[in-house]
Amino acid sequence: MEAITKAKQIGGSVCVIIPKHIVDNERIHRDDTLRIKVEKVDNLDFLWGKFKDIKKSTKQIMKEIDKDEND
Repeated sequence: MEAITKAKQIGGSVCVIIPKHIVDNERIHRDDTLRIKVEKVDNLDFLWGKFKDIKKSTKQIMKEIDKDEND
């Protein structure tokens, strides 16, 4: 699976958050060993304005994504 996320500073470390739908789908648990491919996305400006016509809430969109992944 793939996701775009932001790196966060936590203490002296830089961390990333794995989206819940990936955690659930891959059955990831605390202390699991993961193989992660890192590819820096320099600029997300191409996304600005792309979703202005979306009328659904984020919660509804995520429910639809989860339903599609389970089908």
